[in-house]
Amino acid sequence: MNRRDFLRASGAMALAGVAAGPLLSSCSSNKSGGGNSKELSFWNFYGPAPKANPQSQWFVDLVAAWNKDNEVKVKLRYIPNADYISGNTLQTAFSSGSGPDIFLISPGDFLRYYNGKVFADLTSHIAPDARTDFVKGVLDTRMVDNKIFAVPMEIEPLAMYFSQQMFEQNHLAEGDIPKTWDQLLDVAHKLTGGNRFGVQFETVPGYYQNFTWYPFMWQGNGSAVDPSTKKSAFDSDAVVNALTFWQETQKRGVAPKKALGNGAGDAPANLGSGYTGMQQTGIWSVADLAQQKPGFKYDIFPLPTPPGGNYVTDGGGWAFAANAKGGNPEAAAKFITWALGSNTPDSIERGRQWNTVAKTNLPPRTSVQKAAESHGAFQSGAMLKFAQQVVPGLRSEPRYPPQVYKAVSDAIQSTQLGGANPKDAAGKAADTINSFLQGYAGAPIL
Repeated sequence: MNRRDFLRASGAMALAGVAAGPLLSSCSSNKSGGGNSKELSFWNFYGPAPKANPQSQWFVDLVAAWNKDNEVKVKLRYIPNADYISGNTLQTAFSSGSGPDIFLISPGDFLRYYNGKVFADLTSHIAPDARTDFVKGVLDTRMVDNKIFAVPMEIEPLAMYFSQQMFEQNHLAEGDIPKTWDQLLDVAHKLTGGNRFGVQFETVPGYYQNFTWYPFMWQGNGSAVDPSTKKSAFDSDAVVNALTFWQETQKRGVAPKKALGNGAGDAPANLGSGYTGMQQTGIWSVADLAQQKPGFKYDIFPLPTPPGGNYVTDGGGWAFAANAKGGNPEAAAKFITWALGSNTPDSIERGRQWNTVAKTNLPPRTSVQKAAESHGAFQSGAMLKFAQQVVPGLRSEPRYPPQVYKAVSDAIQSTQLGGANPKDAAGKAADTINSFLQGYAGAPIL
């Protein structure tokens, strides 16, 4: 299970949750916190999965190794992504006071839980040398007031994948790989025909769609919120251009309205099946294609840019977090640090195994990156191109409150599939965001 499987499922139910009000505004627990429970629940969407896979096994092995040497045990609870967010399982559990002791969180939903007073402070459990081992900036969206509330396990940048066979069949060579938005639209037109589309972007509303759209906004120096003024910056040329670009892929009929498989981040089901010639997806698709479509010939290239724009891509990723009012927050924090935030050889090796064996990601720690490189990772193929061509434009996934996320999502949806005027949609979203920000008193928006 990847972040795209999880995030795209947040769509309608997550939006409904925002519309209904802040789900965690009065978050509490039937546990007093600071307890001495001898068993910690760890909710996740990886393992133990009904169908065994390398990512599920990594979680199973992780917990088994901890339980072998510790009095306080960790028990995994696998929750399918259809329930983890789209069924509001996590939000409802915390709101009713029965949230897990340990859980997974992305930057996109961080403020929902931080502002709801869910997170335990992990700062004191992470040694200074381990803290400086994290790649610069990777902790920022998991911190408030210099305190750490979640520990990242990965960094997942986005790129464009393309089918080498489809390029060859349409007499396209390496020199035809798109570098600009206009070039991408032209190449997509050449690849489109019959039941095949030239390019693919996510069309389902949700955190994943926003995540994949942000880079195109950033490439023109656009933003949803201006941190200096604390007002919306969404009504800008950069935003309008990014909305227009995605809208053009639909107007010209070069992109599908509906993806196959688990969405537009599922490369085996879409690119690998010949449904599309180019597909925006993340680094996780390297492992997905190797495991599910061995022998499929593809390549990658950085996201194209607009006239006068700068190359930028989005870097998301999941993190471990602890419930401040759980049965034993102290033990939960120790488990998280042991798993992901220690400089011991075992912790570094766990990070290497997750980021370059069970999955394909960028490691969030320098020591793990060095260990991965010593084992031959990032030395050839798509992983080498990610390291050399994609990573230089990396920007962390932003953390927005749910109300800001929804305003952006509405603008994307109304223009991409609804045919709305991008300028009008940007202005409407900006008004919505400004109205919300006037009364916002939560953690800083990054």
